[in-house]
Amino acid sequence: MKRPAVVRLAVVTSTQDVARELPIGSTVVADHQTAGRGRLSHRWEVPPGTALLVSFVLAPDPLLSLAAGVAAAEACGKGVRLKWPNDLLLDGRKVGGILVESSPSKAICGIGINLTWAPEGAAQLDDSRDQLLDRLQVAIGRWTSAPGVQVITRWRELSDTIGKRVRVEVGDRVVEGTARDIDGTGSLVVDDEHVSAGSLTVLSG
Repeated sequence: MKRPAVVRLAVVTSTQDVARELPIGSTVVADHQTAGRGRLSHRWEVPPGTALLVSFVLAPDPLLSLAAGVAAAEACGKGVRLKWPNDLLLDGRKVGGILVESSPSKAICGIGINLTWAPEGAAQLDDSRDQLLDRLQVAIGRWTSAPGVQVITRWRELSDTIGKRVRVEVGDRVVEGTARDIDGTGSLVVDDEHVSAGSLTVLSG
């Protein structure tokens, strides 16, 4: 099966901005982003050429964020684990993140992974960008076409969140308790409450 072409750019505002105009199956990778962003309007800023900055144009899927997390963790290897809802962790420190923007017709899945530089308190993978991209493309193809139950099972296996005491900020509301599981929609089960989105802090575990 022929792999989709990769659009490679030196500098962009964000790979998400470019990918949004392309058809499903497209991949955009850049050396540098001038306005990279993560979830909740957070900025994603790294020096040029020090990270994998890529966006995949995919079919909409309610479990896409989980599938992308599993794909990225497996592509990274080195014991990379998943923090709900969208962080990649190496030795307990953030090494990457995922941002999914969906419309009725397609979804743009942005993935950023620190390779040769990381901000204070974060981690870096120290891997080849092109080799990681090759592995990630294969893994994205596999996990975005896998049955939802397989995605959720694998996400649980890679989770660094389940079993820990957490606080989730959901707008003006705060949910605190033990992260018991994720449900069939990808929501985090905190004690007996199902949380579909939010900013998570690990308290203990």
